Amino acid sequence: MGSNINGLRKREPFTADILRERLAGTRLPVDPLDVVMPPESERWPASMREKLAATLKPAGVLIPVIERVAALSVLLTQRSAELKHHAGQVSFPGGRMEAHDADVRATALRETHEEVGIEPAHVSVIGYLRSMPTITGYAVTPVVGLVSEAARLVIDRTEVEYVFEVPLDFLLDNRNDRRVEREFDGRKIMMTEFHYDGERIWGATAYMLLSFRKMLLK
Repeated sequence: MGSNINGLRKREPFTADILRERLAGTRLPVDPLDVVMPPESERWPASMREKLAATLKPAGVLIPVIERVAALSVLLTQRSAELKHHAGQVSFPGGRMEAHDADVRATALRETHEEVGIEPAHVSVIGYLRSMPTITGYAVTPVVGLVSEAARLVIDRTEVEYVFEVPLDFLLDNRNDRRVEREFDGRKIMMTEFHYDGERIWGATAYMLLSFRKMLLK
């Protein structure tokens, strides 16, 4: 239970055990194309909603929660500017499901190993978020995994420029949300971003983090 300072309740930091408990009821989607629309998408331009409703390809990403001694943190990647999709954006490691992948969980683990060098054996998968569509034509299933602090990173520079970490407690605190106005097809829409240590986390990655937070704080 959190302490009370100046009338405000201070929440205790999340631990790996708390994450396991909150995500215990989640399951790998039977159909990775069964997506849930992002929050507030009903207010987006019709052309943007049509892209989200188009034929989608299954994909998986890993939300890597690093078990640091001081506190849990979330690993993110800055994607290469040379990539075809999501170039130069902040994202989770992951990618399109291949025919040889058993499921999107296998996809997320394989892509994480390929992009940042974390071996599947060093990831303890503890839960899943609902699959979400992207305007680039993918149905992305976020897989939540605990990663040992000792895990060795080997970055594939053709896909990832660099990686960085954000404290989990920072992402769980809605006082750190940035509401920004963006324009799409001539229409302005409000979106939520996170800004941390010079990094801007936006788009589908920000929505996945918001869904992750909602699940943890339910």
